[in-house]
Amino acid sequence: MSANELAAYLRGLREAVRPGDVGLPETSRRRTPGLRRAEVATLAGISVEYLTRLEQGRDRNPSAQVLGALADAFGLGFEQRLHLRQLAKLVSGDALLCPSVLPSPARAVRPTLRALLDRLEPAPAVLLNRLSDVLAHTAGYARTVEALGVLDGDRPNLARYVFTDPRARAAFPEWDTVAAGQATALRLATAMGDAHADDLVEELTITAGAAFTGLLSTPSAPVASPQRELLVHPVAGELRLVTESLDLADADQRLVVHLPADEATATALDHLTGRHPGALHAITA
Repeated sequence: MSANELAAYLRGLREAVRPGDVGLPETSRRRTPGLRRAEVATLAGISVEYLTRLEQGRDRNPSAQVLGALADAFGLGFEQRLHLRQLAKLVSGDALLCPSVLPSPARAVRPTLRALLDRLEPAPAVLLNRLSDVLAHTAGYARTVEALGVLDGDRPNLARYVFTDPRARAAFPEWDTVAAGQATALRLATAMGDAHADDLVEELTITAGAAFTGLLSTPSAPVASPQRELLVHPVAGELRLVTESLDLADADQRLVVHLPADEATATALDHLTGRHPGALHAITA
């Protein structure tokens, strides 16, 4: 894990936030996108010099208070805050002081989670483990992605699909963003000493080549929460989705729910799932 991983993430956050997003006046005379260091430092209550050291990778041990203040200054959501914390632990070396042998990625699905998936119908929802193996899903998810090849094979895996199935680039017009997210998750897992993630990284390094390794070495980019995703279905056409991800820490699993981002997608999903019009409502916020 490079010391520049956290530095690049902080720079990316600063460049991605517009002044108006944090209550500052918009001005046209800006040499760089996003916020100035002085603006972030003021919002977070830290010095410009300290923020500069963090962005240049010269300070690897920001306190929890500093991380919280920066998260507040950037207006980060829950998932982004967790990602920031994980990066800070990794570059400081705290996560590697007492490495543990992680168990095999969870594959058992609790009855309560299966019942929850039933309640989420007809929304496309899927239960994944930490390596993005597909463990269970709603019928709505199957009807949305099975024509794309996502569920092919005995043990479908989203990372393997994104990087090795040629249909993935057509299914995800914003493939670079989707692939970067998968690569980032694997890179962080390997940095935490996950031997099972190491095996998948080795596999994809061979089977996907530069398309995978190029992203594996790229510093993390800021991730929106909730995420927006564009999916192209061979029958339904473009599906614009809002994606929420809920980590189930005790089960080493993640529940991902896709909701329509506009009325056209809501209508298309109703058609795919065979439900009456209006079964799914567009999320406009």
